[in-house]
Amino acid sequence: MIDLRPDVASKIILRPYVTEKTFDSIERDNMLCFLVSDKANKNAIKHAIHTLYAVNALSVKTARTIQGKKAYVRLVPEDSASDLASKLGVL
Repeated sequence: MIDLRPDVASKIILRPYVTEKTFDSIERDNMLCFLVSDKANKNAIKHAIHTLYAVNALSVKTARTIQGKKAYVRLVPEDSASDLASKLGVL
């Protein structure tokens, strides 16, 4: 996994996005949702998550919404989405 510079990674990952639906997916699917830069691709998002939070992403799905571009990041089983959510202050 290639590490990005933290300043570049923080421009890709803007902030966590939490709703009731995304809150349920933390426990059920080991998945977190982030608002990301409109120009970010899935590979860049995966590397930025690794750089900023020291966890590995299993998959990344993106969607463009009214709120902006969202990235749904499923973590590998060894990394816990609920632990990361606690560190980020969303739980």
